[in-house]
Amino acid sequence: MPRRFHDAEELLPPATALKRALAIIYDGLISIAVLLVATWIYTMIAGWLTGWDKYEQMAEAGELSGDPGLTFALFLVLYVFFAYFWTRIGQTLGMQVWRIRIENLDGTSVSWTQALLRYGTAAAAIFVTLLSGYYLGPVSLFVTVPLVVALFYPINGLSVTDRVSGSVVVQVPKELRKQA
Repeated sequence: MPRRFHDAEELLPPATALKRALAIIYDGLISIAVLLVATWIYTMIAGWLTGWDKYEQMAEAGELSGDPGLTFALFLVLYVFFAYFWTRIGQTLGMQVWRIRIENLDGTSVSWTQALLRYGTAAAAIFVTLLSGYYLGPVSLFVTVPLVVALFYPINGLSVTDRVSGSVVVQVPKELRKQA
């Protein structure tokens, strides 16, 4: 059952591009830490299942570079990390700092499917950016910078990820302090 953040009649203002960007940077740093821990856990499990001596030989031979199992695990871990926060409280840790929240137009929390659409759209754009950077080099900046800007920059209050997932990123009002 979705969580209701506010009445459906109450409209909150859309989050500014600056707040979105700052929250993305903040969450990016947290994501690096999450990925480091997930990689360590994956390595421990893979080494235990394979056998430490054989796993060490595989690592020295370069057989572990580009491990599709690790790539999939990290992709899944990041999705679960973001979707958990988006579906429960509508905010990741970076979004809480900058007082912005993802919600539906009626003020309820997004579903896991909406979170997957949001995450998948952003991941696809970043994948295209990295792929073109690898194959095209500096020339790719002419293609990828506008792509990433269009992905996250709100036009009429909605970014591409907002439109695809059917949700909005809004500014959370400051709570009034209770007077004693």
